Amino acid sequence: MDLGARLRGKRLFVTGASGGLGAHFATLAARHGAAVVVGARRRARLDALVADLGGLGAAAAVAVDLDVADEVSVAAALSAAEDAVGPLDVVVNNAGIGGEGRAAVETAASDFDAVMATNLRGVWLVATEAARRWRAAGRGGTIVNIASILGLRVAGHVAPYCVSKAGVVQMTKTLALEWARHGIRVNALAPGYIETDINAGFLASEAGQALLKRIPMRRAGTPDDLDGPFLLLATDASAWMTGSVVTVDGGHLVSSL
Repeated sequence: MDLGARLRGKRLFVTGASGGLGAHFATLAARHGAAVVVGARRRARLDALVADLGGLGAAAAVAVDLDVADEVSVAAALSAAEDAVGPLDVVVNNAGIGGEGRAAVETAASDFDAVMATNLRGVWLVATEAARRWRAAGRGGTIVNIASILGLRVAGHVAPYCVSKAGVVQMTKTLALEWARHGIRVNALAPGYIETDINAGFLASEAGQALLKRIPMRRAGTPDDLDGPFLLLATDASAWMTGSVVTVDGGHLVSSL
């Protein structure tokens, strides 16, 4: 089964696409012939990404300004996306921040609120705005929320992040229940530790190597390790899946306590 071929001609909207996994998912979709709209606050980085996507086979590549925590910005971004490429087929809720990495008692309420605003409120605003538009048009759609294994299991000094991702997991399930009758599917991808430019130094450190030893497959993931699961959830290959949380973590969640 060629999952990538099932994206050809589809219209995707990817949040948090100015770097990291958002840019990776947008690039993956472009290579398979989808029309891709990318949104984030860092417009210069989005414009650079769009310039690259156009040469990869994307049916279209468009950047829109987006602050997922702002209701007005979300509505404007989705309107701009529809004006540019037509009705959306897939919305990828990828925007997220990690927070400051402090013990819970040392975390300011403002820091907690900032993580929740992006990681939880942002997912809610984008998902509900997309669903309103699909329902008003009498058509279905697909939402892929990017969660984390830290929404299913915890680590120290990242309490707001863990709480926010647990909220994304539960939100995925409750929205899937409400919207299934409207042909709107909502699933989540929950990555484990994926090596990126941001964490490569840590993973190479003594503490990072100790973490990797607790992963049954004994390595961090790469963004490419997420491609198959992402394509499954973003295409009609998962037509009878909704409310599912797909973990991709090298077996980390099933490791011994």
